[in-house]
Amino acid sequence: MSTTADLSWEMLRLAEADPGRLVVLASEVTERARAEGDVALESIAERAWGVAAVHLQDLETATRHFRAAIRLGRRAGSAELAAEALIRLAFVTSLRGRPKQALNEIGRALPDLHGVARARAEAQRAAVFNHLGRLDDALACYRTAVPVLRRAGDHLWLQRVLSNRGIVHGYRHEFGAAESDLREAEKLCRALGLDLSLAIVRLNLGWVSALRGDVPAALNRLDLAEGRFRALGTHQLGWLLSDRAGLLLSVGLVAEARQAAQEAVEELQHRHRKIGLPEVRLLLARAALLQGDHEHSQREARRAVSEFTRQHRPEWAALARFVVLRSRITHGVESQAVVGALERSAIALTAAGWPAMSMEARLLAAQAALGRGWIDRGCRQLEQAGLGRLRGPALLRAQAWHAEALLRLTRGNRRGASVAVRTGLRVLDEHRATLGATDLRAYSAQYRVDLARLGLRMAFQSGRPSQVFDWAEQGRAIHLLMKPARPPDDPMLAKAMTELRATVGEIHEMRTAGRDTARLVQHQIALEREIRDYCRKLPPGRSAAPAGPVSIGALAEPLRNNALIEFVQLDEELHALALVDGRLSLRPLGPVAPVRDLLDRVPFALRRLAARSTTAGRAAAEAMLRHAAARLDAILLGPLARVIADRPLVVIPTGCLQALPWSILPSCAGRAVTVSPSATLWHTAFNVRDADGYVLAVAGPGLPGARAEAEAVGGIHSTSPLVGPEATAEAVITALDGARLAHLAAHGRLHATNPLFSSLRLADGPLTIYDLERLHRAPRMVILAACDSGRSVVRAGDELLGLSATFLALGARTIIAPVMSVPDTETAPVMVALHRLLRAGHSAADALARTQRAGEDLAAASAGFVCIGADMTLPPVRR
Repeated sequence: MSTTADLSWEMLRLAEADPGRLVVLASEVTERARAEGDVALESIAERAWGVAAVHLQDLETATRHFRAAIRLGRRAGSAELAAEALIRLAFVTSLRGRPKQALNEIGRALPDLHGVARARAEAQRAAVFNHLGRLDDALACYRTAVPVLRRAGDHLWLQRVLSNRGIVHGYRHEFGAAESDLREAEKLCRALGLDLSLAIVRLNLGWVSALRGDVPAALNRLDLAEGRFRALGTHQLGWLLSDRAGLLLSVGLVAEARQAAQEAVEELQHRHRKIGLPEVRLLLARAALLQGDHEHSQREARRAVSEFTRQHRPEWAALARFVVLRSRITHGVESQAVVGALERSAIALTAAGWPAMSMEARLLAAQAALGRGWIDRGCRQLEQAGLGRLRGPALLRAQAWHAEALLRLTRGNRRGASVAVRTGLRVLDEHRATLGATDLRAYSAQYRVDLARLGLRMAFQSGRPSQVFDWAEQGRAIHLLMKPARPPDDPMLAKAMTELRATVGEIHEMRTAGRDTARLVQHQIALEREIRDYCRKLPPGRSAAPAGPVSIGALAEPLRNNALIEFVQLDEELHALALVDGRLSLRPLGPVAPVRDLLDRVPFALRRLAARSTTAGRAAAEAMLRHAAARLDAILLGPLARVIADRPLVVIPTGCLQALPWSILPSCAGRAVTVSPSATLWHTAFNVRDADGYVLAVAGPGLPGARAEAEAVGGIHSTSPLVGPEATAEAVITALDGARLAHLAAHGRLHATNPLFSSLRLADGPLTIYDLERLHRAPRMVILAACDSGRSVVRAGDELLGLSATFLALGARTIIAPVMSVPDTETAPVMVALHRLLRAGHSAADALARTQRAGEDLAAASAGFVCIGADMTLPPVRR
């Protein structure tokens, strides 16, 4: 460096650009300054070293260097040097959970500072006010500091101040101002070469994007920040994990959010960042609450209250107290005083600047008051909560529309209440249309549930089956009507998928050889996470929010002689809608609990039957299955027997009924039954136009009889099967695109925790849902001769994630697949019999029903299969 001033500036710049390099330089400069007796330069080096230590090492080390810088500044006779180090030390004091002490320390430094130095102190004081939640005080300090820093050209401090001020604007939901500050900070960081500060700005931009509801942008920015943090070896991951947890919560990925929040707690504890610890505890408490873990939720929220109180952060403590109260209410711990507690909490949250939580508190207070008959009191809270329905993030507006709907309903305006609920749902669906990834769209449906349930409740109160049908359709499987974003033909994604398939194949080989696979399994998990995160950052496709549900009139002609039964659950009670000859009727079926109990017995009994157990074991399994099937039949179809007569059925299940193999019910024996996630989706599938295409038969490895099955199916349809080493994932995807009929005989896997990795095993590894979403045109009929390939992971709002649901969403008309485990060795005869009937001109549902009645051996192997989507007859196909 040409001068001491240049060297000092470069050290302070490098502390925020590459703190690892700064530590080396600061060590050299400190020794040189000490040898030359340059106490002022040594003070500056120690201060820069302290800044680097905040990012790289630990707060104790940073404190030691800042204190040294203060002592050296005083020895140099420079009150300003000592004060500059003191304000840095004060910020570390705040990070360690003592913000009040930090403010006192900055206050002591201010008299010795003037001009730019004083502006820096004001900016540091603003950052501490931000920790305390005193946003107005923070903005006042920034208004003092920013103009001075601009005039002086102190861009090193200005970028930091703008980044911190962007956070304040974000908390106040002033998103335009937040983006403006952060964009300017980003430019300054690039101009100055501040790599670390640039990563922090990106982290803050990701947080603001999450608050605005721009999830793909938030994920991109958080990932960019994380990559830079890891490359620089800094200790910012606690904050990043906290922001990611909040983002994941906003889209309903509760389990992932809870894991990220737990990791953030551990990271912040390890790094002694006590100021951020209670904030992350709150996220952890909210995630635990949504998972039903009330004990853990209350424990973390109460700890957060104590920590915020010790840190003199009343605004944050108000938020933590509300989470404690929310958990107690959800857990059923209520008292006569709950309404008053919620009302007081709402007032405190509003004053503290938490609009979303304040609205939630008012909504809860209103519902509790109305439940006790306190109409005026409840309406006052609803009026306040409904004020936010026209501006702000989508989740906030939807919640405000919920309050408005309750207010209108309470005042007798049922029509207006219905309009308010539909508006809230439209807001959420428009927001969901901005998400490209299928899993984000499905999981975010949980925020529709309360609104859709209110509409459904009003429909039941009206006593009109048509309204019940309309609202039942409003609340189920909406994401399947929204075409997923097609993953691009991206080299990175293709490489990761290829590596994943190779890894899974190697795991299978090593397990077969009895060797340890722990390292490879960890690599598989990492690859799956990489692929999942990449696809979540994709922008949405061109599809907008889905249109409204299908009308009863539109269903009459397509149904013809079929009977449609839609099952509806409200408050643990099951109901059935039956649409026959254009007439809709509604029947109560009773509590859902006995149905769940009976359904639990079916898979066990079918597995025992398929296992060829002893005579006594088989007889016991048959008796169990007959009893469960007869009871389920009496509950589900008995009240509808006279209405549906012997017509073919279109069944719209809900909740636990999604995995029911309908053929086991006596009323369904030999009857053509088609199952669909919703009547709207059935109508969409019914209207899929037939197109010219070919028959594809595929056999995967390791499945007894799969090759012979594929060859037999190919023989029936006069086509050559894709088998052996040629049946790779890429070859199958290419062949699926545009096929009229696809038969896939392969091992199936339903990935319960990461449903988009549900897969079929092919020659080179798994064919996943991510692969299927690359299809331009799905086959019109798909037959999945693989265990569990028809079963889906069921999320809130009957949103389904699985292989069969994906084919349906991509435009397939009919899928035949098992909803539970089937005996692999006995499936081939079932499939051959099924295809012969299809080739003879029987519809898919009729062919499956005939196969399932065709003798004891075939019946046991075929019982788990269902026909999903809309029925169709296979027209003549070309080779």
